[in-house]
Amino acid sequence: MPRSLYKSLVDTIAADIRAGRLPPGTRLPTHRQLAATHGLALVTASRVYAELEAMGLVSGETGRGTFVRETSLPPGQGIDQPDFAAGVIDLNFNYPAMPGQADLLRNALRQLALSGDLEAHLRYQPHAGRLHERASIARHLINRGVTVDAEQILIVSGAQHGLAVSLMALLKPGDVIAADALSYPGFKLLAKALHLEVVPIPSTAKGPDLDALATLCRRRSVRAVYTMPTLHNPLGWVLPTDQRERLVAIARTHDLIIIEDAAYAFLAQDPPPPIIELAPERTLYVSGFSKNIATGLRVGFIAAPMHRLDALKRTVKATTWNTPGVMTAITCAWLDDGTVDALENQKRADAQARQALADTLLSGLPVVRHPFSYFLWLPLAEDARADQVALELMREHVSVSTAEPFSTSVHVPHAIRLALGSVSMDTLREALTTVKRVVGAYI
Repeated sequence: MPRSLYKSLVDTIAADIRAGRLPPGTRLPTHRQLAATHGLALVTASRVYAELEAMGLVSGETGRGTFVRETSLPPGQGIDQPDFAAGVIDLNFNYPAMPGQADLLRNALRQLALSGDLEAHLRYQPHAGRLHERASIARHLINRGVTVDAEQILIVSGAQHGLAVSLMALLKPGDVIAADALSYPGFKLLAKALHLEVVPIPSTAKGPDLDALATLCRRRSVRAVYTMPTLHNPLGWVLPTDQRERLVAIARTHDLIIIEDAAYAFLAQDPPPPIIELAPERTLYVSGFSKNIATGLRVGFIAAPMHRLDALKRTVKATTWNTPGVMTAITCAWLDDGTVDALENQKRADAQARQALADTLLSGLPVVRHPFSYFLWLPLAEDARADQVALELMREHVSVSTAEPFSTSVHVPHAIRLALGSVSMDTLREALTTVKRVVGAYI
């Protein structure tokens, strides 16, 4: 089909969607039907829908077809950070803060100003961080069941930067990385920016389908696996020890790099050993202090095998040159004096209270959650569309995430994710009551 005619068909369908002639939820013709109607090759019909999907106008759903999206709902809902109108309750993001944290920062800044080390923070820092601060993080990790030397720690500018450094240092464009079919949206953004091919691992009720991962590794040249074994985002699972050992066995058989994301691991009580303890020779353990302290504190770390350190340091140098000196000093002081331990204990109790509230107010709905996490996953009825449910909730002044930002698969489930940690308990109660009423109408 000539490019002008192909583009004309894309433009025609796009115009019909934007004008409302094809309203949200409309099922479009199958690829074969579109090809037959317009005299196209099947591959060209697929390209038409692919371009419309890239424009955010349609969504393809395995086994169901291609549907018109709710265009008044941004495609990035759940990962972008828009300025919501006054009165909108944001259940997209978690930035839990405990009472008195501002005073903690105020006091920490005073202490830092009085320290004899202040001038050192105005100079360039070592690319991996100062050794005594890396040692503070290594000591803290003992509480997580991670035993590493200070030299194995690299301080970075937040956990997202840690993921970026890990992927940039060890993978190249075109490499294949396996990840859960539902996974952290920030990982998806990085993989796309770095031109990595993400292949989804199907999920079971208790975690990733490791048989499917093993099959995938036999069929494809998989270079790495990205995993959140402790407090998975968004499904909340904590993998049992036998599944962790099986994942490690697969990684060793196929020589996979393991990237273990531990952003929410501090919330779990007595979890199984981290993957890095089971496979220290191939695991990068990435986390930060956004969730257990504050999101504005852009300090994170990578715990890595010694033979990976040079590549990781070069990538830190290429991206931020060195560590965030002032913020790292404050963070490590809090690690050393027990402040972080106290905050983590408070946040575990807070998350548990919020989940208990959700359990009461969302009773009767098929909620997927962990009792100590700051989020929950809510699958919708088979005939419900997540974008329409999210739009209806937005009209009721509650903003939620759909599954789209989390999905690494072409099959995007109809579900919503609720972040529970960013509003007061009274506001959360109001929002969850609205969610129960709106979602309950679809069941």
